[in-house]
Amino acid sequence: MAANGSPQQNRKPLQVMQINRREDEQDRLQREAAEARAAADAAAAKAQRLEEAAGLASPAKPPQPPQPLASQPNASDEERFGMGELEGMTMADLLGAPDDKPKPRAAAAATPQRQQARSVDDFDFDEEAFLAALDEKAPVGTTGEVVTGTVISLESDGVYVDIGGKAPGFMPKSEAGLGVITNLRERFPKGLEIEVLVTREQNADGMVTVSCRALALRQSWDRVKEMEKQGKVVQVIVNGFNRGGVTCDLEGLRGFIPRSQLQDGENHQELVGKKLGVAFIEVNSETRKLVLSEKRAAVAALFTDLEVGQLVEGQVAAVKPYGLFVDLGGVSGLLHQSMITNGSMRSIREVFDQGDRVKALITELDPGRGRIGLNTALLEGPPGELLVDKDTVMAEAADRASRAQSLLKQQEQSAG
Repeated sequence: MAANGSPQQNRKPLQVMQINRREDEQDRLQREAAEARAAADAAAAKAQRLEEAAGLASPAKPPQPPQPLASQPNASDEERFGMGELEGMTMADLLGAPDDKPKPRAAAAATPQRQQARSVDDFDFDEEAFLAALDEKAPVGTTGEVVTGTVISLESDGVYVDIGGKAPGFMPKSEAGLGVITNLRERFPKGLEIEVLVTREQNADGMVTVSCRALALRQSWDRVKEMEKQGKVVQVIVNGFNRGGVTCDLEGLRGFIPRSQLQDGENHQELVGKKLGVAFIEVNSETRKLVLSEKRAAVAALFTDLEVGQLVEGQVAAVKPYGLFVDLGGVSGLLHQSMITNGSMRSIREVFDQGDRVKALITELDPGRGRIGLNTALLEGPPGELLVDKDTVMAEAADRASRAQSLLKQQEQSAG
C-alpha cells in the first residue's frame, strides 16, 4: 500500500500553490505595466514631434532608459508597477496602436498653455454683417410709437398687422377705431396699409399690441389743442346732460359744458340735440378733461369783430384803483390809469366815473385770455386835455382816432 503511494502524498502543499499563484499575478501585472509605459512613452514622443513641427517646443532630450525594478528595493507597489501613468486611460487606449493613443491628462492640460495667443485680426470678422444681424434682431415697436403696417390676417377678435418685426402686431377689435365697428373685414381688407400706435411692447413671442383707436384719440387731442391755442369758437351738438351740465362730442372726444357756462343754464336738459357755439376752458389729454363754455364763445365771437387801433365806445362798469372796466357790449375792456391821460391826474374820478360813456382806442387784444386794452390818452391834443375839456375830446374822437391810428402803426413798425 505504501509502495503504490497515496493521493495525499502526490498533492502539493496548499502554501506552495498560493505562492505560485501570487508570483503569476505579479508577473502579469509587470507585463501590463511595461506595455503601458511603452505606450505612454510612444504617445509622449509623438506629441513632442508634433510640437516641434508646429514650432511650439524645443527638441526633447532622448529618453533615459528606466532603471530596473531590482535596483529599487524600497519602492512601493504603486511606484514599482507604474500605475500612476495609467490614470485617465481606458483599456481601449492601452490596446490600440501607439499613434492612436491619447496624451495623458497632464500633457493634454499643459499643451494649451504653450500655444501662442491669437488676436482678433486672425479671425474673419465682418463688422457690417454683425451690425446688420443686430438690426434684424432689434425689437420693432416701442410703447407710444406710431408705425405703418399692412393688414395680413383677420380674426373674430382682432386684426394682425405686419409692422416689420419678427412677429406681426395684433390689434384687438375694441381698438380698431373710434366708435363701434361691426364689420372688420370691410373696414380692414387684407393688404390695406394703415398707421397704428403701439400700446404694448413685444411679448415672449415677439408680438406687440397696436391700436388705431389710440392713435385717433392722440390726433384728436392734438387738433383740439391747436383750436384752443388759436382761440377758436367751434360748433358742437349736445348729446347728454347731468346735474352739473351737458355733454357733447368734439373730434371724437367727450366734452363737458358746465351749467354756469351755458346761456340758458336753468333749462339745460332741453338743450339735448341742439347745436351750440363753444370756446375752450380746459384741454388736458393726460386727465382726459375737455371743458367748454358757451358764454366764453359769445365773448370770443365779439373778438372777431375787433382789432387793434379800432375806436370803440362803452360805459364805465367799475372804477378800480388801477383803472376802469368799460362794458363794450358783452365784453369788458380795461382802461388802465396810465392810459387815461398824458397829464398829471390826482384821481381817476377826475376824468371818468362809473356810468360815464367813454370812447377809446383798442391798443391790446388777447382772445385767448379775453383781454382788451383801451387808451384815451392818444385822443388828446395837448397833454392833459381830458382833464380840462373832456367833452370836446369825446366829441372829436372819430377824427382824432385817424391820427392816433397812424401813430400806432408807426410804433408797431418801429417795434417790429
